[in-house]
Amino acid sequence: MADTEYLQSLLDKGGNVVIPEGRYTTGPLFIRSGTDLVFEDGVELVASIDEECYPLIMTRLGGIWMKGYPAVLNAIDAENVSISGKAVIDGSGPYWWRKYWGDDFKGGYRGEYDSKGLRWAADYDCLGVRNVLVQNSRGIKIRDITSRNAGFWNIHICYCSNVIVENVFVDCADEHGPSTDGIDIDSSSDVTVRGCTVKTNDDSICIKSGRDADGWTESRPSHDILIEDCTVLSGFGVTIGSEVSGGIHDVTIKNMKYYGTDCGFRIKSARPRKGYIRNVSVSDLEMTDVRYPIHICLDWNPLYSYCTLPEDYSGPVPDHWETLLRKIPDNVPDTILEDINIRGIRASIDDNMSVSGRAFNIEGYADQPIRRLSISDSMIEADEFGIISCVENLMFDNVSVTAKESYRKENDGYDNR
Repeated sequence: MADTEYLQSLLDKGGNVVIPEGRYTTGPLFIRSGTDLVFEDGVELVASIDEECYPLIMTRLGGIWMKGYPAVLNAIDAENVSISGKAVIDGSGPYWWRKYWGDDFKGGYRGEYDSKGLRWAADYDCLGVRNVLVQNSRGIKIRDITSRNAGFWNIHICYCSNVIVENVFVDCADEHGPSTDGIDIDSSSDVTVRGCTVKTNDDSICIKSGRDADGWTESRPSHDILIEDCTVLSGFGVTIGSEVSGGIHDVTIKNMKYYGTDCGFRIKSARPRKGYIRNVSVSDLEMTDVRYPIHICLDWNPLYSYCTLPEDYSGPVPDHWETLLRKIPDNVPDTILEDINIRGIRASIDDNMSVSGRAFNIEGYADQPIRRLSISDSMIEADEFGIISCVENLMFDNVSVTAKESYRKENDGYDNR
């Protein structure tokens, strides 16, 4: 493809690289170490929908190390890279979404796999294209770009350290977009996400560390993460999980604004994940019409989270299925969740809000409760108070909750898609 060859020839020079104004249809582009990439105003990179132009690479997808497509823009095994400018990276989402859901949004990979009891494999077999991938790299800065209509996750920071993502706009809220996470921080450390605005149809900003046995064996935690001064619009909120098998610790989330988001602060895991989440500080979150201001679910989406071959299955078992089917030893404890401090939530709802709101959805394990969870200096309006269960050393200090009723069962099954 002419545009791909032209753009890659500029990137291959390294140093100061300026992409001139224009609309480019491109396959994957790769940035080398020491590159200061600047987009002129009016640059639009549009992902090719010719899948043959995407070579398979080893990467982490959905928490496991497997062969998959690179992103539109990639910094892999790189150091000291800067990406800046008001460019739009458009992932040609509708093509990839139809591949997943079918033309009628009832079939595709997902419909076929659901019918065979293979929900857990669909997202891995139906390869899509991320917009930006930073993998096994350090000293990376991403500023001012817009990520739009990703085929899979928008911006993926994986196996990295010392990364700043600042003033980025993620615009990927189409209801048909599966797994269109905004910004994913994955087994990475010393990462700052600041001043970003995010609209998605999945997790808005997310922290992960690998799935099940693969993540547990690698044991590469995400830690020393700062998320601040961001605006979260449609989407599932700022989330830890569900891939937490490598561990997550020392996370700060502060000074955030939410408008019409499904969740505010969210933790999700499942029994196969194991791992741990420790030392999380959440403060000064202002929420308007947020359905679940605090949502903690440690038995999330069983059809996706539990990988088991149907008894009557007789087809091939690809390598990445073997990875997904591996189990962590039974003597390893389920996800350990402890020392979570939440302060300064201001959550209000409009009388015209179209869906029911639940102040608290907090569910630990009966045999391994959440330990040392504190909520303080907060005012929350909701349709219902909700659920708090299996928490050891729960502290409420100066918390006001206004709710129309105590519990609505229809809100229990959120996000089991």
